[in-house]
Amino acid sequence: MKLLFISLGCDKNLVDSEEMLGILTDNGIEITDDEQEADVIVVNTCCFIHDAKEESIQNILDMARYRTEGNCRALIVTGCLAQRYKEEIRQEIPEVDAVLGTTSYDEIMTAINTALQGETFEDYRDINFLPKVKNKRVITTGGHYSYLKIAEGCDKHCTYCIIPKIRGDFRSVPMEDLLEQAAYLVSQGVSELTLVAQETTVYGTDLYGEKKLHELLTKLCQIEDLHWIRVQYCYPEEIYDELLEVIAKEDKICKYLDLPIQHASSGILKKMGRRMDQEKLIDIIANIREKVPKIVLRTTLISGFPGETQQDHEILKQFVEETQFDRLGVFTYSPEEGTPAANMDNQIDEEVKLDRQAEIMEIQQDISFEKGEQRVGESLEVFIEGKVADEAAYVGRTYADAPGVDGYIFVQTGRELMSGDFVQVRVTGALEYDLIGELEDEFTE
Repeated sequence: MKLLFISLGCDKNLVDSEEMLGILTDNGIEITDDEQEADVIVVNTCCFIHDAKEESIQNILDMARYRTEGNCRALIVTGCLAQRYKEEIRQEIPEVDAVLGTTSYDEIMTAINTALQGETFEDYRDINFLPKVKNKRVITTGGHYSYLKIAEGCDKHCTYCIIPKIRGDFRSVPMEDLLEQAAYLVSQGVSELTLVAQETTVYGTDLYGEKKLHELLTKLCQIEDLHWIRVQYCYPEEIYDELLEVIAKEDKICKYLDLPIQHASSGILKKMGRRMDQEKLIDIIANIREKVPKIVLRTTLISGFPGETQQDHEILKQFVEETQFDRLGVFTYSPEEGTPAANMDNQIDEEVKLDRQAEIMEIQQDISFEKGEQRVGESLEVFIEGKVADEAAYVGRTYADAPGVDGYIFVQTGRELMSGDFVQVRVTGALEYDLIGELEDEFTE
């Protein structure tokens, strides 16, 4: 049996996909990337914002054609869209044979077997259930870096976010399970591990009664062949000193934090249901930079939130200019049905959202270029991801660049390097978001 698997959305969803692929391959199913030869097609969906929802729906519709006109004998839909719109999927897309909610992905083989027998299948466990997949994950990121999802769900209930309704309350994965999974990933050749969750910083509070991310990181550092550990999705108000001390002390932990602040106007932050104001943000960022020298900070912002005035926008622009984030992305606000923000007054015109997004990114582009130029002359350790086609150069990342979201460093050399290699590189030039360099032992002034 051949199966096509489509994984959409975030890195946390990708972990679910890799666990499902582990179950499938252990059951003797062959994975293909050809829609026309697939007996079974699985679409693991996302619906965090409008564009993600549209992408998921379009993929399902595209694959439904192979169910009716091609060789496909079973079409399975899983993930966030399946959890949120299960009834609509069954009614509007009858080609779908099985639908699995966000806590039922470990039932993927049951879904497939039932569908192949000509019966429909649905499974929606309690949204606060935490599946434990015993099969080994299939790494889909190239083999040298991977993601470790340390928790599921979220308790924050920001007014714009649907995640708690489709992923449930925050619940940590037991530390022993994470350490076992990390050791397995490293045994398969993974040398960079990125810790992800809806919010990583409160890891352990539900299981152990206190924050335990620093302890988890300390134990992960003891895995011998694990070279880099990266932490993403840290809510600023939950950053604590023991965490910063471990990040500063441990060489394996990248001096990098992702802080999704969303805005800097205190009024908008309050409307968003965030638990801080601009003054607290400034203090937290200053504390992080003081305790972890040379740390790289990434953030994400939302432009055009309901009620955002021109003054709020100017406050945000000034904050971006003054704070000088190393990495920054901006989403335009997407009203999601079922969230308080979708029903707020003073919704912003789409064109205004896009204009404001562009203005912030223009500021950040200048900041990024200046920070890149400041790197020229530095010697940095670089993780090689692959070769540039038809050129004597390779694509790599520094500790300052998370996979999939940040920039690259282009390493010019005639030497043969392999994906997954760590090499020392002298930075010789800067682009808007990327760097250029040469191998340290080949560099000449």
